[in-house]
Order: sequence, then C-alpha cells, then structure tokens
Amino acid sequence: MEINLSIEELEKRTHKDYLIRKQMLKEDAPEYNSLSDGDKEALKHLVRAAQYANVIYMKQDNELNLPFLNFLNDEISKGNKQAELTKILFDAQLGIIGIDSESKKVILLKDAQEKEGKAFYPSDLSKEELHSILKSMIKNGEIEEVKNILNQRTIVKRDGNKLKANDYTVEFKEEFEKMAQELELASKLSTNADFNEYLTLQAKALRENDPMLDAYADKKWATLQDTPLEFTLSREQYADLMTGSVVEDEELKKLLEGNNINVISKDSIGVRVGIVNKKGTEDLLKVKNYLPLMAENMPLKEKYEQNISSDDDNLQTMVDADIVSLRGDEGSYRGGITIAQNLPNNDKLSLTIGGGRRNVYHRQVRTSNSPEAIERRQKRLDATLNKELHKFYNPEADHWFTIGHENVHSLGPKSGTEALGKYKNIIEENKADMGALALLQCLTNAGVYTEEEKNQILVTFGANCFLKAKPELSQAHRVRTVMQAYFFISEGAISVNNDGIINIDIEKMIPTANKMLTEIIDVQLSQDFNKGENFIKKYFNWTEEIDAVSKKLKEIDKSLNGVVITPLADLLCE
Repeated sequence: MEINLSIEELEKRTHKDYLIRKQMLKEDAPEYNSLSDGDKEALKHLVRAAQYANVIYMKQDNELNLPFLNFLNDEISKGNKQAELTKILFDAQLGIIGIDSESKKVILLKDAQEKEGKAFYPSDLSKEELHSILKSMIKNGEIEEVKNILNQRTIVKRDGNKLKANDYTVEFKEEFEKMAQELELASKLSTNADFNEYLTLQAKALRENDPMLDAYADKKWATLQDTPLEFTLSREQYADLMTGSVVEDEELKKLLEGNNINVISKDSIGVRVGIVNKKGTEDLLKVKNYLPLMAENMPLKEKYEQNISSDDDNLQTMVDADIVSLRGDEGSYRGGITIAQNLPNNDKLSLTIGGGRRNVYHRQVRTSNSPEAIERRQKRLDATLNKELHKFYNPEADHWFTIGHENVHSLGPKSGTEALGKYKNIIEENKADMGALALLQCLTNAGVYTEEEKNQILVTFGANCFLKAKPELSQAHRVRTVMQAYFFISEGAISVNNDGIINIDIEKMIPTANKMLTEIIDVQLSQDFNKGENFIKKYFNWTEEIDAVSKKLKEIDKSLNGVVITPLADLLCE
C-alpha cells in the first residue's frame, strides 16, 4: 500500500486553518456532571457500544478501509510522519476516500477508487452487470434472493454467475454482538424505564435476522421524549448509489414491479450518543403543536397520505441533545456533518406497524460561538451579503429553519419515492427545505414566529444558499442547495450583482419556496424516474452568479476538511 497525498498536502489539510474541529461535550461538561450516578454508568456503556459503529461503517464503505488503517498504524509505529498525518484525515472522514468542502475527492490510498455500490456490492460489479444478473435471476424464478439483494440490510456478494445477499446480522455478527452486550448493560443502569426497554429491543434486533425486530425497536425509539440520555442507531441511505440504479433499466423495472420486489437502498450504520437538553427540547416541543397546521397547508395534500394528519400529531417526538459521541455514518466528516435528523425513514417497517418518527437535534454541531467562528461568519457577511440585510442575519434562525426542515420530512407523500432511484434523496431534502420556508407564513400567523423572526429565517437561508464549489450528484444535501440558489435567482427572489453581493427580496421568498415545493411533490407523486431526473437537470445549474459568490467564499474561508472531537466520550471509553 502507498499513501496518496504528499507530506506538503497533508500538512496543509491537517492545519487548524484547513481542518475544522467540531467539538462535542468536554470531560467536565456540566450536562454530564448533573446526571445521576446510574445514568453516568449507563452512558459509559452507550459510548462503548457506539465505538463498534466505526468498524461497521468502514466495512460498508470500502473493502480497503480496514487494511489501510492497519497499514497506517504499522507505519506510525515506525515513526512515519506521512502516515501519522494521513491517519488524522482517515479518522476524520472514516475511510480512504472522502470529499472536502470544495467537493474535491480526498483519496488517501494511492490508486484507490470509489464505487457507486461502496462495499455493499462486489467492488468489480458494474451497474450494467448488476442489472443483467438480476434480470436473469428473476426469469429463473429466484425471486426471494433478488428481494434480499435489493434489501436495505444486506451485503451482496458473488455466487458464481449469480449474486447472494448476507443480512447485516450475519455480516457484522461480531460487532453487533458486542454492541448488543453494551446496550444490555446500559439498560440495567439507566434511570428511565422507557429508554431501558428501547435498549433491550435494540440489542435483540442486533442479534437476530428478523427485520420486524428492527421495527419494534424503531417504534419504541420514536416514542422516547422524557429521557435523560439519547442513543440512536441510525440507518440512512445516502451512500448507496447502486441499488437505486435498477429503476433506470426499463426491462428490469417491469420485472421487479411484476414480481412485487421493492427496491430499497442500503443502510449505512451510525450511532449518536447524547444527553437530552431539557430547555432546548422544551423550545422544540412548542412547534409540535402546529404540525397538523403544517400538514393542512402542504400543497397537493389531497393527493397523498402523509405521516402527520391534520388532526393527529401524536406520532412525532423531538429532542435537543448535547452530543457525547458520533460514530460510524454519524461521525464521518465528508464535506460536512449532520446537525439534525428525522427518523425512521419512510422505507422502515416500523412505520407500517403504527410507529411514528422522532427528531433529534445536535447542539454541539450547530452551535459554534468561538471567536474564530464569529469572525468567519462576519467575514462571509461582509463579503457576500447586501449590508442593508445584515440586521436580519441571525445564526439562531438557521436552527429555526432546521426545525422546519426536519418536521417537513414527516409531511408530503408517505411512500413511492424509491422509484426516483438515485435522485430520491436529493428531491426529499429539497422538499424539506422548501417546506420549511413555504410554511413560514402560516406559522407566523399562528404566533410561532414574529414577523422579524420570519424575515431572519428567510434572509439567513438566502445568505447561506451558496457553496464554495459545485458538488457531485452523490452529495444530496449540497446538490439541493445549488438547485435552490438557481431557482430563487430565476424567480427574482434572490439576486447577485456584478460584485458578487447577494440581495434578497423578502416578499418573494415564501411564494417562490411554495412554487418549488409544489413541483417537488408533483415529482414525488409521479413515481417516475425520468421525471425526477429531468427535475434535477432543470435546476442543478452552476451559473455565473453562483460562481461569483463561490469565488468570494473560497477567498475568506480556507477550511477544506473537518473532524469530530469527542473528549468526554474518549474519557468514558478508557
């Protein structure tokens, strides 16, 4: 094995100006010190359980991740400085291949290549061969095995001229068993009975090849509201671009539909451990009362069923969490990191047995009030935003917007979006953003926000709607940002002058968001891959105006990579 980046490039990317450090709870955090002794002891086991998610995620991401990590550790023991710096980046992005904030691939192993199927599929399997094998297997009557191959919880391997699928409980048996043991120990120490019941259910689901056990655990997890501790085993599908490709082959698509075979992209495993922040949670719950109002004001609502009905919002809980540990998919810093989640996703079985959804917000990821962060923020405003609008820019408004975003994930079409294939996530994230803006006026009228706060959300969104570089299609969150910038500029809600200064027409922002939201939902309802693809192509345009702002952002912000720092978790793991 050979390290890909030069010592000069490594020194640059690991320098504090280029490597953002997102610090979670410190060793002496008052949030930790205020816990009961039982919850402190339980937290130790939860943090230890989370550690196994790193190994699982690296196995899912690339088959060379763990061999390369062993190589680095061996070289470091020999005093290899290049290996030492490489490991800093490897630990940050949790793998040999990541992506930086300028959408450039960060490849740590020479000649390594990223596959659309990650390590969920054989590394030498192309989309075309996958499609061909699946068609042959379906025609040969191997329906159940094809269902397993296109399932969200299997690793696919070659079996002669065919393919076979191993369930995660088989493929990651060792890691799942150790994680389950830690969860069971935590369940005997935590002071909250509901939380302990969830941990027990989750431990059982990790041990047995039964998707319904996941459903029971998810269903219980989604009811948790008044617990001191937070533990989430997250399963999201942004990494797998192979499974969804099957809907691009018309013959295969018809065979799948004719045999009632669902196509669900693979789950990447992550773990979040935290301490529930009561004050932050109380603020979130104020919005919960208005979920039926939001559902009632969604466009085209008469054409679909959604998770939140106009008269029942009991299937939605939400907490603000002080983060102790982010591991696996949760903690891999690749161009950015998640600040909140709404889970389980629509493909999960728990939603079919009466389960609800739960929003969890990451306080330490979103709050950054260090002098350096404040200085960077002000430089960005001075360089890119009309000075008359500075009074409306409020970092806290970005959190208010995120609350709307996560809640809108529970609104809109409840099923059928898998047919949009690799564009499903981009379109869904777009929907959540536009819903957060489109519903602002009805929430303001209801007293959730003042007019000034509404304007702060709109201006803060508009000012942040520009990136340092054009992203790849695999970056769902970033692609939707470019699409929105293009759409809002096209509609005259946002403009950029010759000097690269952003101006925002506040009065046009909500109508523009509602227009885009209506089009998005229409695409989701169509369940038509081609319509989804045309929607992406129509708005994913990197224009001169967008590029002008991008150049300014690069001038004032050197950061390229990021890393999650977890001092309290590290202490508890000793």
